[in-house]
Amino acid sequence: MDAGFFRGTSAEQDNRFSNKQKKLLKQLKFAECLDKKVDMTKVNLEVIKPWITQRVTEILGFEDDVVIEFIFNQLEEKHPDSKMMQINLTGFLNGKNAREFMKDLWPLLLSAQENIAGIPSAFLEQKKEEIKQRQIEQEKLASLKKVDEEKKEKDLRERAQSPSPRRRKRSPSRSPRRKQASPVGGSSPPPPLMQLSTKSSEEPVEPDTSGRAVPEAVVQEASTTWFVEFLLLFEVGI
Repeated sequence: MDAGFFRGTSAEQDNRFSNKQKKLLKQLKFAECLDKKVDMTKVNLEVIKPWITQRVTEILGFEDDVVIEFIFNQLEEKHPDSKMMQINLTGFLNGKNAREFMKDLWPLLLSAQENIAGIPSAFLEQKKEEIKQRQIEQEKLASLKKVDEEKKEKDLRERAQSPSPRRRKRSPSRSPRRKQASPVGGSSPPPPLMQLSTKSSEEPVEPDTSGRAVPEAVVQEASTTWFVEFLLLFEVGI
């Protein structure tokens, strides 16, 4: 028996498989961008992998690691066949979704190979927009913070320049109370000597019964000081 009978054949060697591919190439619809070749050595695939994972998850409704790794493996080739890649994905994503996926993926790869960093221009623009929005937000926060600080400084200056409301309300009310309290009797009574002087000055002077004439100057002086009056009264008694 021929030993070649037991040898297997690849998909490329199998005529049935090649005929099926040719039939699908004629039946399926492909985007025009798939006609252009991509050099994956100029593409930064690690930057595009997150996009592929997100897009496949959106199509399937869940994250399928098998399909995602299958796409990564096909992009490891230097010049991947875009149309064959769409045919291979049709069994996982169906014809419409596979066509839409390749229609979105291939322009990113074509753009990436044109840039020095191997990053699609759409990603660069998106990153620039994110940085711009972040700067705008930071400027807004800084502006709000500055306004808040200016307001606080203004309040502090106004408080330092104007007297306290409590002092302004209490100071005028206290002074009348002090003025009104002194005549009412809030202060201490006068010393006994002053009271005696007031009492003696108010009492009428008794007439002289001894027949001696009291000098007029002495009487006037007695009205001024209680001590002189006491001496005069003592002298009149004698």
